[in-house]
Amino acid sequence: METHRVEILMVDDDIGDIEFTRDVLADHRIANRMTVLTDGNSAWHYLRRDPPYAEAARPDLLLLDLNLPGIDGLTLLDLIRADDALRDLRVAVLTTAPVDESILRRRGVPAHCYLLKPVDFERLVEVVRQVDEFHLQVERRA
Repeated sequence: METHRVEILMVDDDIGDIEFTRDVLADHRIANRMTVLTDGNSAWHYLRRDPPYAEAARPDLLLLDLNLPGIDGLTLLDLIRADDALRDLRVAVLTTAPVDESILRRRGVPAHCYLLKPVDFERLVEVVRQVDEFHLQVERRA
């Protein structure tokens, strides 16, 4: 079975969490592309492919921190769910504490789609594998 690269967009303003997540993926030789943005406004423009992101790849998975400068994560979720072109985007909420399930449900995110920070590799793999017809690609080195 042929696999496809999952395009991951991580939106988080904590450089430590970003580097930790990159290190976890690198340590496990994950070949999928991860784009990182550090604020909600940039994320919204990226998702809509507004300039300067007109050529941006549409992500298959959004790793979204809730506490962002500019547009916060919850507002970004609302915007995504209200946009016909984006409402089917898979979102995994990144949080430092358990999130109220009702808040996630109201915004169209299944309660099982959140990850406690720092991101645990096995849990990240679970979430990525839920993306329809896609799988993590692990580099095989001789």
